[in-house]
Amino acid sequence: MHLEATQTFIRRYKKLPSDIQDRAKKALELLQSNPGHPSLGHKKMAGQRDIFDLRVSQNYRITYQKIGTTAYLRKIGTHNLLRYP
Repeated sequence: MHLEATQTFIRRYKKLPSDIQDRAKKALELLQSNPGHPSLGHKKMAGQRDIFDLRVSQNYRITYQKIGTTAYLRKIGTHNLLRYP
């Protein structure tokens, strides 16, 4: 799977603590190589078309939209971001 980061994602990523940035990098590498890996907690978001979320840590998530073979990284942040993917 090919990853493309939106400007919103990049802006939010840069504001994260360095340890969460490191965990996010690892989660994204795993998403590319094995999107079904259980540690990602990967799932389609209810009520959203083609938008998925995955776990970075207990409190941080990434949302992305899958179009074809590309995952457009939308947002990264605390679990609350899932209210507005």
